[in-house]
Amino acid sequence: MGTFTKLTYHVVFGTKYRRPMIHADIQERLYEYVGGIIRKKMGHLIEVGGIADHIHLLIQIPPAIAVSDFIKEIKGGSSAWINDERILQSHFEWQKGYGAFSVSYSQVPAVQRYVRTQEEHHSKRNFEEEFIAILNAHDIQFEHRYLFEAEHYG
Repeated sequence: MGTFTKLTYHVVFGTKYRRPMIHADIQERLYEYVGGIIRKKMGHLIEVGGIADHIHLLIQIPPAIAVSDFIKEIKGGSSAWINDERILQSHFEWQKGYGAFSVSYSQVPAVQRYVRTQEEHHSKRNFEEEFIAILNAHDIQFEHRYLFEAEHYG
């Protein structure tokens, strides 16, 4: 018997300290670059969306690559590109963590719609509220104090 897989994930991660850095003028270029990283790693980008402080990806990942390694490549490669190409006037970083949630093939269209309509979702709730709702929907236990990095001054 052969080996057959279709490993689909909804991946979410934010900018460092949830700073609104992904402006409309760079969003499409960033999404295209992220898609290139995914293709280079033999993955498939189904949908990408987000707003200024975070990104959602609906992706298929090859079984030979750990999800954490795949996401590390996406985050590291895209932030390096933004900084090397001086896309922004300030230094860009993604937050340390991420959320990755398995998606049943039958649910791909619903998640795809959700990712595509991020602007609409965020007219009602911010990224932190959205992320907590996703964690709760997947029955993932967490401590709020470890959820997001806080910016320190002084």
